[in-house]
Parts: sequence; structure tokens; C-alpha cells
Amino acid sequence: MTFPLRPKAAPALSLCAALALLLIYGTGCGLRLNLYNSSVTRPSNVALYFAVTTHKGEPVPNLTSDRFRLYEDDQLVSLFESKQTILNPEVAAVQYTLLLVDLSGSVTESGSLAQLQPAVQAFADRVGQLQQVGIYGFDGSPNIFPIVGFSSGSSGIKNAADRLGTAHGKDPSTNLNGAVVEGLKLLDRTMAHGPSPLKFGTLVVFTDGTDRASRVTKQDVSEALDKATANVFVIGVGSEINEAELRNIGRTYAFTSKDSSQIGPAFDLIGQRVEAYTKSFYLLSYCSPARAREHDLRIDAFDLNNTKGSLNFHFSAEGFGPNCDPNRPPRFDIHRPRIISKDQ
Repeated sequence: MTFPLRPKAAPALSLCAALALLLIYGTGCGLRLNLYNSSVTRPSNVALYFAVTTHKGEPVPNLTSDRFRLYEDDQLVSLFESKQTILNPEVAAVQYTLLLVDLSGSVTESGSLAQLQPAVQAFADRVGQLQQVGIYGFDGSPNIFPIVGFSSGSSGIKNAADRLGTAHGKDPSTNLNGAVVEGLKLLDRTMAHGPSPLKFGTLVVFTDGTDRASRVTKQDVSEALDKATANVFVIGVGSEINEAELRNIGRTYAFTSKDSSQIGPAFDLIGQRVEAYTKSFYLLSYCSPARAREHDLRIDAFDLNNTKGSLNFHFSAEGFGPNCDPNRPPRFDIHRPRIISKDQ
């Protein structure tokens, strides 16, 4: 950032003066609030579904209702009047994570599967409490194959490790690029049939090597990733991995290590990051004190370090009145579903 030039002879800025300049010109380091859907209904319910991230795109999870301030027409809305609350975001969105597991010969014949099974189970247990989780395998074949279909909760994925242990590939080669392309297509199809007005997907890919099958070119996989709406994570652990290749695939985040003992820690780290992304979405509901005309709403959010970000929204309060319940599920438009983009 460029600050105004000052003469060389001027004294050094004091800390207070420097902070004042930052307040005037901004740091560009505040929070970002991205709106995905809204609901304005009588008697006076206003609900907004949005995500909170840092300026670098990192998720900001687990903010409580008291970390948000509401302003209508630049006037602070009383907490007692508005009864603002954070509702369970599952009433507005369905979230999907597809885990693609490399089951090529280098994994199944090397003993890595013994480390992989508990790591996959722990990941599925963690993410499955928040999302629909599907686990598919890939080898050198053209297509990925199901191990656990999309399901949620402990009952749906409790046998993921056992099923992984009994899964046997048909081709010992590695069709990594093709698996990524097929995985993105599967996520798109699954989200397209989801019942909620909002849905987003996450693709997590584990491999111990590089693409050997050459069924899909690097350019093709790059083009598919450029068009993808999903967040894409990569776990690459093994002596044969190509770090540059995996970083290109892991557009959201890539964990790479030549040390095979890092399989467990890698899955734990990626599980934490997927969980954080999930918990960075908020469904904020409140009762507007307005009773007529149109109004400008501003939501200010503050993280635990009091870093601030804002969201603006315009709405009409015509016909508003009393007896609002902020815990009532919002009426989002289910006829025009919107898939959340990784770029937003």
C-alpha cells in the first residue's frame, strides 16, 4: 500500500500517527463477508446467509452472535429489539465432501493401506458430523469407484475403514488427473440434485505418487479445476509425489511430504481445514424494528482479534409489524439454487 509522501526532514511518525494513517487509508486486511442468500418476510423477519473469511480467503469459523453488530440506515439496532441470533446453517445449505483415495498398486502393495485406513476413518468421522461425505477410490482405470456413498453422521460412515481395506483396484497404475476430473463431475451432479437452495462441494484427493496412466492431460485437469465450483484439497504423501503437480491440483490447499508416516497428521490437518470452512458460514436472523419504507442494513463482524468486516444489504419493510420470531427458518428461494463458488 502506498502512503502519501512526506519530506525527508520530517520527523518519524509516532505509533499513534501511524495507526491514524492506517485508519484513514485502510490496511486491506479486514474480514470479508460474502452474501449467498437472503430472506425478508413478515411480520419483520430478516435473515442472511453469508461466509466470513480473512482477506486472504482463510475461513473464520465459530463466531457467536455477539460478534456481529447490525445497523439499519447507519443506526445501531438494539440487541433487545432485534433478538438477533445465529441459526443452524443446515436449514439453508447442504455441504458435500468427496474424498478420493489412491488405491493404485503403490498403495495397496506397499503396506500404506494400514496407515491409510484409520486416517480416512478419522477424517470421515470428523467431517461427516457437518457434511454429506462420500469416499471413492481410483487406480489406473478410467473411472473412480465408490467405497462409501454420500452420507452423514456416524452410522453412515462408521465402516469406511473396513470398506477401504476390502476395496481392490483393477489397474495398478495411477490415473490421478482422470480421477480429479471425474470427482469434480460427481460433485457437480450430486449438488445439482441437492434439496437445499444453497450447496457447495469440497474435493479432497489423497495420492502417494503422480499421474502415470496419462489418460487425461495436465491441461485438461487444469481447465477442469479452473471451472470448478468446489474447494479442492490435496494430500500427497510418498516418495514419488510431484509437489508442483499436486499444488496445481490443490487449489485451496495442498499438503505434501515424502515421509509416509505423515499420512495420519496430513488427514487430520485437512480435516481441520474442511471443518473450519464449514463453520465459517453463518445464518444470521433478526427482527427488524422498521415498519415501512426501504432500508439499508449493514452487518459488522468482528473476529476474536477484533478484526472487522462488513456486509451491506438493501430491503423493504413494507407491511412489517410485531410478533416476529427470529428462530423461524427463513424462506430462501428453492427454485433458483445457487452453488457456492470457491472464488466468492
